[in-house]
Order: sequence, then structure tokens, then C-alpha cells
Amino acid sequence: MNQQTNNKAREIEVTTDDLPLHCPMPSMLLWNSHPRVFLPIEATGEALCPYCGTHYTLKGGAASGHH
Repeated sequence: MNQQTNNKAREIEVTTDDLPLHCPMPSMLLWNSHPRVFLPIEATGEALCPYCGTHYTLKGGAASGHH
């Protein structure tokens, strides 16, 4: 059985329900393809995974008033 085995860079929109954000996410193909890394997305509204290059965007943008 031959399954797709590579995670290619992509754009993913996440919501506050997905926080704290980490990559890979459980819904991703081969969720264990690289070590889990937590991505600080709250302040800027976007984050880039240093392992696979996936670009995450927070729906609604950066959280206002977040410390």
C-alpha cells in the first residue's frame, strides 16, 4: 500500500480553538513527520513552521490586548 508520505509547504488558517498552535497538527498526513514544535501565533496572527515550512494564519488576525 503506497500512501502519500511528504508534507509539502502549505497555507493553513487556524482559529483560537486550535491554540496553543503546534505543528504538525493531528489532522495532518503523517502527523509524526517531524518533532512537534509550538508556534507563537497570537501576537502577529501568523507563524511559519521551521521544519516543514507550513504557513499558519490566525483567523481574525492577531489577538488584541494579548500580553
